[in-house]
Amino acid sequence: MDEKRTLIGWLRIGMAVFLGVLLVCLAAAWGKEQIMLLRLQWENEGRTWQAEGRKLADRLVEFVWNQKIEDRQPSAEAEKEWSLLAFFDSLNPWYRRKAGEEEPAEEWRELDPAYRDYLAARDFYIEHSYLAEEERAETANQGWASAESAEESAMDSQAAILEDSAAYAPSGAPGTVYSLAQLADYDFLMKNFYNVHTSTTAGRDMMNAETMLEKDFTLEKDPSKPQILIYHTHSQEAFSDSEPGENVVAIGDYLAELLEKKGFGVFHDRSVYDLRDGKLDRNQAYTYALEGISGILQENPDIQVILDIHRDGVGENVHLVTEVNGKPTAQIMFFNGLSQTPDGPVEYLPNPYRDDNLAFSFQMQLKAAAWYPGFTRKIYLKGLRYNLHLRPRSVLVEVGAQTNTYEEARNAMEPLAEIVAMVLEGE
Repeated sequence: MDEKRTLIGWLRIGMAVFLGVLLVCLAAAWGKEQIMLLRLQWENEGRTWQAEGRKLADRLVEFVWNQKIEDRQPSAEAEKEWSLLAFFDSLNPWYRRKAGEEEPAEEWRELDPAYRDYLAARDFYIEHSYLAEEERAETANQGWASAESAEESAMDSQAAILEDSAAYAPSGAPGTVYSLAQLADYDFLMKNFYNVHTSTTAGRDMMNAETMLEKDFTLEKDPSKPQILIYHTHSQEAFSDSEPGENVVAIGDYLAELLEKKGFGVFHDRSVYDLRDGKLDRNQAYTYALEGISGILQENPDIQVILDIHRDGVGENVHLVTEVNGKPTAQIMFFNGLSQTPDGPVEYLPNPYRDDNLAFSFQMQLKAAAWYPGFTRKIYLKGLRYNLHLRPRSVLVEVGAQTNTYEEARNAMEPLAEIVAMVLEGE
């Protein structure tokens, strides 16, 4: 009996242990599942909170930005109540620009002198808007007048103009004849005749019209020997409708033909200076051209005139065209390199003929104004040399631009040949 009771006791204990272990296992399994469920729930809620937070931030930024973009400016009371909006106002460059406020200067900009030069040049051209390319078409009886003073207004009289006019433009010229009194005015001279690039400067000591008009560029004609050199630093420049071979070299052929008909000896250098190994290399073209034309000048010491014929590059909506003798004609621009920056002369690029070159282009510009009004743009002055240091009658000529037709560029050679001949003949 005692043994039976002992066995039953052990059975009860075993069952209790078994049930306890089973319950522990079940509880552990259930707890792990619940923990995983809770973890997933927390992660999902976290993602939801993040998404809601981003939406709230986006709505806040959109609200503040729209207050400025849509011109819904808050009242002073609202500014005080909603200080965050005022804070964003102080940071929003768009609102400051619309409100007409000046952006504060940034100290880092002062570390870059080129940036200061850019700002100065920008402000200069804004203030002196006349330096933009504006073409003028004035008649022979129109002098330059200013309402600022009676003395300047008196210059309108053609008689007053002709009384002290230089011999560069006899009476009867269909265009504008300027008086020496006008040309002696530095401001008038620079406003009407020159466009000065920011890489250089042209002061009163350099730009003296009387001195430029006194220079004698007459040349005795001799077709038996080269007197005029025509070449092309950028020989590949062509025009809007150019066929193969219709480029600046081709119009140079026509210019040479016209000058030869006038009795001058002409050497047309058709060499290619802007291609190396079949690739365009405009950066080194002036170096290659200097070597080439120096050899030509050494072999032909009678050459006294050098014309570098180019084609300009402008915006695609710009068309530099006028009408000369009933023909559509590309406008031209004389170009001078001064070998001088705003800081002084460029010592390693001396140009002993700078003043002569300036006078040569100026005299041709006056001939053009008198006889072919609207044909020339303002003379362009730039800081480097551009191989204009080899002869006292050297000039770079920009003929139209990429938006001109080949016919317009070719037609421009006719008045150009006339202008060159006028100066060289002393008419």
